[in-house]
Amino acid sequence: MTHSPKLTVSNSDVDQKTLIRQIDEACDFMDKIYRDGYYPKVKVTRSWSEHNPVIEGEFAKPEVYRWYLKRELAKLVRAGAEVTISPSRECVSLNDPKLLDAIDEDHWDFTKKKLFLFRAERIDLSLDRLQHYTGTNARDFQRYIMFTNYDMHVEVFKQRYPDCVRPARNVQMPAYHHKVKDNLGLTLINIGVGPSNAKTITDHVAVLRPDVMIMVGHCGGLRNHQEIGDFVLASGYMRADGVLDASLPKNVPIIPNNMLNFHLQSVLEEEKMTYRMGTVYTIDNRNWEFMKRRVVHEIHISRSIAIDMESATVATNGFRYRIPNATLLCISDKPLHGKPKLGESAQSFYQNSKERHLDIVIKAIEFSKTNFPGGLPNASLRALDEPLMGGGS
Repeated sequence: MTHSPKLTVSNSDVDQKTLIRQIDEACDFMDKIYRDGYYPKVKVTRSWSEHNPVIEGEFAKPEVYRWYLKRELAKLVRAGAEVTISPSRECVSLNDPKLLDAIDEDHWDFTKKKLFLFRAERIDLSLDRLQHYTGTNARDFQRYIMFTNYDMHVEVFKQRYPDCVRPARNVQMPAYHHKVKDNLGLTLINIGVGPSNAKTITDHVAVLRPDVMIMVGHCGGLRNHQEIGDFVLASGYMRADGVLDASLPKNVPIIPNNMLNFHLQSVLEEEKMTYRMGTVYTIDNRNWEFMKRRVVHEIHISRSIAIDMESATVATNGFRYRIPNATLLCISDKPLHGKPKLGESAQSFYQNSKERHLDIVIKAIEFSKTNFPGGLPNASLRALDEPLMGGGS
């Protein structure tokens, strides 16, 4: 390699402007290492940690999530850590058969203390697949990500942000990006229908370390006193989707981020919207009515107030990957009360709800950005001894 073997940033006493410049230089160095065909390795020495003073990790395509690296590395240096960046191994080609061994996470302990949740090979592959599924460049993704499964929300988003980045071709899960400096804008992804799609996209989005993931979908209302057009703000989930059962035991409680829910609830109250908080039952079978007795039994046991096909999946992967998340659904039908989702009535509902639904979520995100510019608190999503990049333990 033609550049110096390593770069160190360690002076926490420098002024903010100097620190920002030093962190920028460190990120430039990481980019150059990767362009030269090596994974950049980041070693963090934390004198305050008695049992884990040194943590390190390798990265791939650091330019894509540069905003995150700058924020977290600056936090560490300000806290008194020494950050050293150096080239590690040669990058593994995505066409190399050895790649599958490197990205096999069956034996990758997500609770073990490490600098970053993902191996470098996994980062490389996920960023490539993001572009494949969404039709947009991975570096266009913003910190605040919304998932929908309806074109109507996409149309509202495009009308609101006419200059947003759009897919260059027809793809499975098109993404749209309202870009703002430092990736402080909004991304909307139309993930299609079903928990499998929800898992696929969140597996890859997680590598970007977004500040927020919100499911903006529709649901069946399960309570007599709910009406079509009412909102459902999830306070918990019944995981009947099945797609992540092998990755996370079903007895692990999954709940939305408290502050994010507070912001969503505040907007709902401010806009005088009718809503209810409670458990969302997520299932993998759109035709669950064909096994009504079994499903309704679980609905009663879980006290669920709504049923859908994606929310618990998004929330479970948010928990696994330490990403603050929430769910705001709008009731499109009441299958247990003689109001199933039928073509003509559904279209009328969609037209009346689409703008209001997306506006509520965007307004809540703006509250989050204002109140927590450094990202929502995520200590509740981390293991007891797990610092990730910016932790102090």
